[in-house]
Amino acid sequence: MPVPADSSNRAVLRLPEFRALLLATLCSTLAGRAVALTVAYQLYQLTKNPLTLGILGLVEAIPALSLALFGGVVADRNDRRRILLTTTTVELGCALLFAGYALLGAGSGVWPILALIFCLGLARGFSDPALPAFEAQVVPRDLLLRASAWQASVWQAAAIAGPALGGVLYAVLGAGGAYLFAAALFGVALLCVALIRPKPRPRFIPGEPVWHSIKEGLAFVLRRQVLVGSMALDLFSVLFGGAVALLPVFASDILRVGPQGLGILVAAPSVGALAVMLYATNRPPGRNAGRTLLAAVAGFGVCMIVFGLSRNLALSVAALVLAGLFDGISMVIRRATLRLKAPDHLRGRVSAVSSMFIGASNELGAFESGVAASLLGTARSVWLGGLVTLLVVGVTAYLAPELRAMNLDDVGEGEGRAVALDAAVSEPT
Repeated sequence: MPVPADSSNRAVLRLPEFRALLLATLCSTLAGRAVALTVAYQLYQLTKNPLTLGILGLVEAIPALSLALFGGVVADRNDRRRILLTTTTVELGCALLFAGYALLGAGSGVWPILALIFCLGLARGFSDPALPAFEAQVVPRDLLLRASAWQASVWQAAAIAGPALGGVLYAVLGAGGAYLFAAALFGVALLCVALIRPKPRPRFIPGEPVWHSIKEGLAFVLRRQVLVGSMALDLFSVLFGGAVALLPVFASDILRVGPQGLGILVAAPSVGALAVMLYATNRPPGRNAGRTLLAAVAGFGVCMIVFGLSRNLALSVAALVLAGLFDGISMVIRRATLRLKAPDHLRGRVSAVSSMFIGASNELGAFESGVAASLLGTARSVWLGGLVTLLVVGVTAYLAPELRAMNLDDVGEGEGRAVALDAAVSEPT
């Protein structure tokens, strides 16, 4: 692929294959979020038991997280484009089966729904490591910062619009119609990935045991402070500082704003995150990216302290918007770090480790929020979590000086030597 002469937005958006990948991300995320909302609402209508909604999340998360490391090995040994074609086909098939269940078999209980959700979790276990690694093959290295910002922006926008789309489709077309529309979106995503030319398979040692490959990926992450430090920041900031799971309590009992206010509170972080991601498409993170990442996570912690102490809706919404903005900054930098700081033959495994950190922070964070709120009180648990986040930032900055000094605009000869050294270490003798 010819490398464009400039590194502007025009250059990255001028790449047909990147535009195809961007459209595939948009369509698959819209479809996935619409399916998730439709499934949750349909399942609750069938059972009238809120516990089933919690079980629904676990049924998808368990296979996705359990397979992540193995999925990273698969992504580093095979054609990543083919992996994405396969997983998108599985998602398309599940959407069609959901539609068939809604139209023909709604009286057969909840087990078919849970089985299909489990299949979607299996697909995620392979697609989550393969997609970031494949993106780094599609886009020239000097455009990866802008490409990562565009991917994050499109994903965030689709994550916001997807549930709304699912709700409208469910109201207008019913569950079956909503699933069929999502299947059409998955079909468009499948076509977009198919339009991208196959890329070279990453090199690997034939016959190497899978467990050895997994250990190699874990060892690479643990040796690089910029990788393990950025992942740990995300894990602990969301684990202790997140408050998303407690927003219904704030809306009902603390701010007393009802369901309408809850909708505003839920949307506020996404608004801030999307705004900063769109800004990053023009001004991607570069010099002093490590310090910016630490400052962003610290800003997130301060916002959580303000939100936990606030009893005013406007102040609470402002705190959540700023928290989303800071989280968006850290997300853009983490995505770029994964793509720029790992060699191609390890990107799948590095992405798998990152997806496990993210998945663990989301799932365990919701559980931790509930436990802390029950023991300490809802508001106190949130502002104390913000203080813990600030402590985590301080400890990380002290223990990871390489992360503190990280730049993303000078990935050149020095980084190339480091990547080459890691590659040489893993070559067969």
